[in-house]
Amino acid sequence: MICDNCGIDGARIRQVSKSYGKGENLLVIENVPVVSCPHCGESYLTAETLYEIERIKLHRKSFAAQRQVAVAAFIEGHS
Repeated sequence: MICDNCGIDGARIRQVSKSYGKGENLLVIENVPVVSCPHCGESYLTAETLYEIERIKLHRKSFAAQRQVAVAAFIEGHS
């Protein structure tokens, strides 16, 4: 696949989880296709993917299943 950023062939699609919102409004979308280029190091979402994410967010009650998820906070300086 040709990278939209650098124009070099070799970009790959990987599946990631992305989170939107926080607290009770947190929505996690799994298997989001992200284009990742090993040549320029860029990772980006296509316009189609962004459209679908917005559609899922708008109709979250139709698409989302309730699950319990462990959540940890990052605290700088603690090890």
